[in-house]
Amino acid sequence: MSEQARRHFWLCADDYGIAPGVNTAIRDLIRRGRLNATSVMVVAPNCTQAEIDALKNAGKAAIGLHLTLTAPFKPLTADFAPLAQGAFHPLQAMLQLALLRKLERTSLIREVEAQISAFAEAFGRPPDFIDGHQHVHLFPQVRDAVLDGARRLAPGAWVRQCVSAIPLHARLNDPKGLLVDVLSRAVRRRASGLGIKTNAAFAGTYTYRPDADFARLFPSFLAGLPEGGLVMCHPGRVDDELKRLDPLTTVREQEYAYLASAAFPAALEAYGLTLN
Repeated sequence: MSEQARRHFWLCADDYGIAPGVNTAIRDLIRRGRLNATSVMVVAPNCTQAEIDALKNAGKAAIGLHLTLTAPFKPLTADFAPLAQGAFHPLQAMLQLALLRKLERTSLIREVEAQISAFAEAFGRPPDFIDGHQHVHLFPQVRDAVLDGARRLAPGAWVRQCVSAIPLHARLNDPKGLLVDVLSRAVRRRASGLGIKTNAAFAGTYTYRPDADFARLFPSFLAGLPEGGLVMCHPGRVDDELKRLDPLTTVREQEYAYLASAAFPAALEAYGLTLN
């Protein structure tokens, strides 16, 4: 199949900035032409200016903001509420607070604005797109702040939505994928009303158990992916900092190994897809 006939899609590595081993793995895959997007956690301690400059020099890729509102990370603003021992709440508590509309609206808006502004200051431009660590940008209350912030502070940015191209009944063994699919429908609808672009479809969720076979799973993410679809991934090398900050560890090395292997471009060829 000719390059012109293939469907373009986004392969986005989340979590740039979380740990040195993740950062170096993402930059390596960008240099190899195995990624065309990554999203950056500006609140993470390893999102230093040196790491940002290294990313800017790694090669051609869209660079977005990975909005972070969950533990163990801390807000950039002084008045974000509610907090848990000075940091954001853990994921499940944060989702519950959002569903119950218990987040303090004004401080939430300020925190979203602060993270967009921190990205712009570090990179010298607004983000190409906005998504969320642990999909927090899809949560009630948060999604409104994100869409408003994107419209005002990053007017050219698109926002990640996570509605799959695969029918719901075929994904009953993927509860995380089903949840983000449902949450995304409001995001997609509201973004369209505001004139904010979103990706055409989404894939990439799985159980993340240590015994997960990413090499077997990845081709299934490509099935039915339309032009402009997005596949999320989390490649990295495990180091002590990653172990301290995130439960997702060894599967990152599996993802990195697969994306660096010959099997990855072969899968793109088989499904008629390209990153270019």
